[in-house]
Amino acid sequence: ITAGQEVKLQVLHTPGHSPGCICLYTPGHVFTGDTLFVGGVGRTDLPGGSWPRMLGSIQERILTLPDDTIVWPGHHYGPAPRSTVQRERETNDFLH
Repeated sequence: ITAGQEVKLQVLHTPGHSPGCICLYTPGHVFTGDTLFVGGVGRTDLPGGSWPRMLGSIQERILTLPDDTIVWPGHHYGPAPRSTVQRERETNDFLH
């Protein structure tokens, strides 16, 4: 992406961290904000948060993306600043 370049983003409603949480997807990349981290997930103990909704959002809207989609979380808490859908599906302990 270069300065001034336009990128089309698909909004994925991913409630769980909060009722209005979203992720943004463009082929090859998903920006997961506070929903999915590298090796972790966002908090669900905040007002309106829900672990069952969070897990459902991740399983139904993020882990169904192509395996090589790069995951860009909103925070760098894990071993690396980014991951892939396949790596998170296979190694993220919060999802098993």
